[in-house]
Amino acid sequence: MMAAMLPIEVVSDIVCPWCFIGTRRLKAAVALVRAARPDFAVAVRWRPFFLNPDTPPEGEPYLPFLERKFGSRQAVEDLFERVRAAGRAYGIEYAFEKIRLRANTLDAHRLLHWAQAQGDADALVERLFVAQFQRGEHVGDRALLAAIAGECGYPAAAAAAYLDSEQGRDAVVALEREARHLGVRSVPTFIVDGREVVVGAEEPAVLAAAMGRALQG
Repeated sequence: MMAAMLPIEVVSDIVCPWCFIGTRRLKAAVALVRAARPDFAVAVRWRPFFLNPDTPPEGEPYLPFLERKFGSRQAVEDLFERVRAAGRAYGIEYAFEKIRLRANTLDAHRLLHWAQAQGDADALVERLFVAQFQRGEHVGDRALLAAIAGECGYPAAAAAAYLDSEQGRDAVVALEREARHLGVRSVPTFIVDGREVVVGAEEPAVLAAAMGRALQG
């Protein structure tokens, strides 16, 4: 029997903590659908979004930016705790205290664009979120990105050469602009089969329901 292959586009940014939770909820939603339809499968494509498009290429101090954005250190800590609580339910332990720089994510999205041209990039997406939110690594650093690509099975030298060029830049910027033109204003946003749209890191049941509607045509 041919598998029911459902295309899902995930518009996200590596520096969005809810997008990390969204990856886990997506996996849980797929498992829910598969429990009823064992032949069910998805083809996930990751689409770029710049949560903070004004970030300098070299990055900038993380906490001061958040304090300005949310009004106070207490407001930031309250936000961190809400995210930590949501993440724990899915096996994610956030280490916000390790993050020193707010990263510009253009190069991280370029790397994902390059990887997806070669196939599934789910492992790379996971590793980039781990770098940002659990290791406090600077995901705007090209050398780090190339090393991460190597860890995920890609040729690190080829990744480094690509990142040091301008390849993929215009394509990524165009894809991000297209997402905004389609009405995406917050991430994660899940586009199921080009028709069903789920905004936010919704619970697995919500995502599963959208998948079910798409399967029904």
